[in-house]
Amino acid sequence: MSLFEFSDEQRELRRVSRAYVTASFPESEVRRLMETAEGYDRGAWEKMARQLGLQGLIIPERYGGAGAGPVELAIVLEEMGRRLAPVPFLSTVLATVAILESGDEAAAADLLPPIADGECVATLAVAEDSGRWDAPAVRCRASPAGSGWVLRGTKSFVTDGHAADLLVIAARADNGIELFAVDGRAPGLRRTALTGFDPTRRLTELHLDGTPARLLGELGGGDAALARILDLVRVAVAAEQAGSAEFVLQMAVGYAKERVQFGRAIGSFQAVKHMCADALVDVESARSAAYYAAWAAADHSLELATVAPLARAFCSDTLLETAATNIQVHGGIAFTWEHPAHLYYRRAKSGAQLWGDSRAHRDVLATQIGL
Repeated sequence: MSLFEFSDEQRELRRVSRAYVTASFPESEVRRLMETAEGYDRGAWEKMARQLGLQGLIIPERYGGAGAGPVELAIVLEEMGRRLAPVPFLSTVLATVAILESGDEAAAADLLPPIADGECVATLAVAEDSGRWDAPAVRCRASPAGSGWVLRGTKSFVTDGHAADLLVIAARADNGIELFAVDGRAPGLRRTALTGFDPTRRLTELHLDGTPARLLGELGGGDAALARILDLVRVAVAAEQAGSAEFVLQMAVGYAKERVQFGRAIGSFQAVKHMCADALVDVESARSAAYYAAWAAADHSLELATVAPLARAFCSDTLLETAATNIQVHGGIAFTWEHPAHLYYRRAKSGAQLWGDSRAHRDVLATQIGL
């Protein structure tokens, strides 16, 4: 049996990331940014790139990044999830993954250096009105136009789409699904803000009406690229959800230790003990699943197609259940706007639907194992 251990460099990355996220995004700052039009601080975004280089973490060195892999990315996303970090990091990472997986060296050389420098916010747009993240659900059309392409259609539930300087869009051409890069200032692109359940994460609907686009990769290669991209999306989201779940558990346990009823800390009551113990088992299992999937991605293992949807479904369910347990432990105070418990529950509930729900991922898993 193999044993997974973090390297000294990975442990240092966690320490630095946690220190930065904790200092930069206390609850007061998260709430302040929730109320702004952008939902994040552009200056802080650029500062994060200059000081930590997180936007370029998985970007190869030849494009100005650090050349790290999926395990390192999972570490940072876990820390972001712990504090509901109000930055378009996950969205930009998903777009970066799509560009890299397209295999288009010329596009990577043009598009990735500004991301690594913090000059560009990016996002990945796959889902449409159905909310499904899979190739058969893509209806947005791509048509040749002169020496390039134009897109027509609508993309829904696009995270940080309102702020994106670069959009990577899955669209249907005559030969199947293809990936396209769209400049945020392109003509024919219109954005509509959506009202989401999670105030810490902005959602946008994109309207494309003859919008110029750049094909990523070779024509006919989009279906295969999208399949791996979706697996890597599952790994990234699972890591963020595992981080949120761990923090929520710590919140519940901390309150159970300090809240006194009938002369005793409520954590001494058997019912509360059982809730917290069950949550601990789930959270540790979720972290294990997330990191196993990240390892499979880093190792280019054939297991990725199986473990990615499994990790995503389990981490999503775990965060939702742990966030609900946290509210139970806190009691009535958790229902108030002033308490952070509801923010994590909102993130859990919203994340359970974005990028595909648990049932969809279990369907993917069932297909992979031949059920």
